[in-house]
Parts: sequence; C-alpha cells; structure tokens
Amino acid sequence: MISRVQRSFALVLSATFIGAVAAGAQPAKANNALTQRPALEQALRQRMATVTKQRLGLTDQQMTQLEQSNSKFAPQMMQLLASERDTRQQLRLELTSPTPNQQHVSALIDQSISLQKQRVSIVEAEQKDLARFMTPVQRAQYVALQAQFRRRAQEIARQNSKGNPDGAFKRGVKKIR
Repeated sequence: MISRVQRSFALVLSATFIGAVAAGAQPAKANNALTQRPALEQALRQRMATVTKQRLGLTDQQMTQLEQSNSKFAPQMMQLLASERDTRQQLRLELTSPTPNQQHVSALIDQSISLQKQRVSIVEAEQKDLARFMTPVQRAQYVALQAQFRRRAQEIARQNSKGNPDGAFKRGVKKIR
C-alpha cells in the first residue's frame, strides 16, 4: 500500500516526469506509457520518499509532517507554475508577432513580476512551515534535494524532446539517489 507521504511528496515531480514521457512519446508508445503510468508513479514516489528520508535523516514523524507540508504547498506551487508557463507562452506569442500589442506585453511583464512575488511568498511560507519540524541543516539539504529532483526531471524532458522517450522515465527514477 502506498503511504500518503509517498503520494503527496512526489506530486509536482511525478507530474513533470509523466508529462515529459507523454509529451515525448510516439503515438504507438503512448498507450504503453499510459498503462505503465501508475506503476511508474508509485516507483517514483517510493524512491523520492526513501531518498529524502535517508539523505535528510528524517524520522517517521518528520516524514508525516513533511507530507502535510507538501500537501499544503504543492497545489499552490503547481497553480503558480501553470500561471507562469501561460504568461511566458503569451509573452512569446506577442513578441514573435509582426506587430506586438504593446499594452498586452506590458500587462504580461507586470503579471510575470507579480507571479515571481507570489513564488517568493509561497517559498517563505513553506520554509516557515518546514522550520517547525526540520533543523536548518535538514531544510538546506531538502532545498538542494528538490533542486536535484527538478534537474533530473528537466533532463528526462530534454531526452524525450529529442525523440528518446523509451525508458527515459525508468532510467530517471533509477538515477534519483
């Protein structure tokens, strides 16, 4: 049985990994990726939880508290990421237009800055929450581990965009150390 810790811990990164696999998969392989998705997500969640607990030296109680914190902040961050992506896409469209709408570009720049402020606010709130049950060293290690997970997800997405989706996700899960 998958624990709630494992399920919520990997919310952001599993979406990134699975999205990368689905986006890069060829039509014939798309069905295969979809049928393997639950098993791959479970493997990712388990590996990430294990690595996090080991590297940070967290107790079971701390892992439960981390799950609660992730459940609280992950949805906010996912929404923010979607808004940032949408804003960047709109700005890119405007800037590549033969006649960009100056007012719309200005509004998009303002929106981008506002989203950056929201990101800082969410990170500050998350760090304050983590400080309730993690030492400063554990928090610093957690930030570094999250960055490592993100870099690995980006690497897999790049491999998939280069037409190498087959097995990229599985190798990515194994490389998380």
